[in-house]
Amino acid sequence: MNLTAIAAIYRFEMARTFRTLLQSVVSPVLSTSLYFVVFGAAIGSRIDQVEGVSYGAFIVPGLIMLSVVTQSVTNAAFGIYFPKFIGTIYELLSAPASFLEITAGYVLAAATKSFAIGLIILATAFLFVDITIQHPIWMLAFLVLTCLSFSLLGFIIGIWAQNFEQLQLVPLLIITPLIFLGGSFYSVTMLPPVWQTITLFNPVVYLVSGFRWSFFGLADVAIGWSLLAIVAFTAICIAIIGWIFRTGWRIRS
Repeated sequence: MNLTAIAAIYRFEMARTFRTLLQSVVSPVLSTSLYFVVFGAAIGSRIDQVEGVSYGAFIVPGLIMLSVVTQSVTNAAFGIYFPKFIGTIYELLSAPASFLEITAGYVLAAATKSFAIGLIILATAFLFVDITIQHPIWMLAFLVLTCLSFSLLGFIIGIWAQNFEQLQLVPLLIITPLIFLGGSFYSVTMLPPVWQTITLFNPVVYLVSGFRWSFFGLADVAIGWSLLAIVAFTAICIAIIGWIFRTGWRIRS
């Protein structure tokens, strides 16, 4: 394992984050704070509790997932797309580094950024509502796994994209709607039976459910299924990235 290559890519990506701190960190935190004001205060004043938890606190895990997933995908996608755009991707391919090492450098950097944003948003949430985290270790575990898995997805999107429009297409038209429809702002049990069944085909439901369970001990699906879903998703992403580097799809052409 070429740790030097991983560290070099990681440091470069993190340095880019600090150069664009306002866009990378401040912007998503302010956006999420607005969600707290709109959903937590305005709508929360009309919805007393959801499954015994105040609505303002109930939406905190969903809001964190919304920001973390979006940032993981966006950061990883842009990180690998930019070398393709300016042509420096060939320097990476000719370096003594395997696809696992190249992927690890970009994915770990994107996951670190989104993980930090998630923690900042969690700290911000304490300013708006009272939150008790029943399973803090599991909370961190779900947060880390989510950051890593969706950073892998973002890496794939960055390789697939051939222009900046395509780079934003999947996050805007697919990822964000799945998060909003994945129980971020409501419990799946509040839906009619037919829609409860349909919602279970949304992979984000398992992430939000497991993450919310770590806060309040409430889950729409069994925790085992949540862990299995995120592990399977991560494995599929790694397999796809391996195939991309073996075939050179959208990299060498």
